Amino acid sequence: MRFAISIPQDVTDREFDPAGFRAFMERAEAFGFDSAWTQEQVLGPASRLSPIEAMTYAAACTERIRLGCAVFVSPLHSPVHLARSLTTLDQLSRGRVEVGVGIGGRGRMLGAFGVDPDSLTARFTEGLDLMKACWTQPRISFDGRFWQLDDASMEPKPFQKPHPPIWFGGSHPAALRRAVRYGDGFFGAGSATTAQFAEQARIVREELATEGRDAGFRIAKRVYIAVGDDAARTRERGAAALERLYGRGDLTPVGVYGPPDACAEGLREVVDAGAELVLLTPLFDDAEQLERLATEVVPRLI
Repeated sequence: MRFAISIPQDVTDREFDPAGFRAFMERAEAFGFDSAWTQEQVLGPASRLSPIEAMTYAAACTERIRLGCAVFVSPLHSPVHLARSLTTLDQLSRGRVEVGVGIGGRGRMLGAFGVDPDSLTARFTEGLDLMKACWTQPRISFDGRFWQLDDASMEPKPFQKPHPPIWFGGSHPAALRRAVRYGDGFFGAGSATTAQFAEQARIVREELATEGRDAGFRIAKRVYIAVGDDAARTRERGAAALERLYGRGDLTPVGVYGPPDACAEGLREVVDAGAELVLLTPLFDDAEQLERLATEVVPRLI
């Protein structure tokens, strides 16, 4: 069982605190968290920093902790540019990058990215193939439906060989099976309940058995969490934070809230559902929550 922490990304205009960000990352590393993760939201209600830039800043503040994004909605990116950016960060961090990718959904403003909603899956798989080619092939010739390269090159290659670990997001059974066929891990979304994640993990494990993959594939889950001694007030603040983040519906059931014992119990349920890595995502007061999670909650689970 391993624990990760979210990199603080929610910053209002002109309010970024460099010293506070550095202190958070240094503290997370000192506490021994396995990794620190961002999210991607290009358009949306949250006031949020972009993932690669936040990961790069975090890399400069730390020496050991691994850094990831769960997940890039990769069909909205140029795979060549994304491959180059991630390669650069992997070199700058001396091989600490984790890459999460997902298809996203038709509910996004795809027209802003010039993407046909009917081509999402095809763009996703082809883009991933092209990224891997850029990371591994000395000379790249690629004749795809969306992208073409003729005897191109991209150097340097990633610090990690053959490339950084690739995690897949998603919830549809087809996406879960695709994760097993093409990825190194599955990352359950924070917007999924523990019960939904348990079913997703079951499908992933069945597919792992079918494909004969008995080692090397990991299963993770993002958990929105808020530690507070006043259970009702903490749940209320967590619900408000989730509404600001997603701008829709009541997502209260996806989170874990309350005193340390209650939070540990909720996280234990996530682990029992199949998570080998649990990404703790505080819903407010990042620095204070980091301290309480590391000293009052995680020790109850180890």
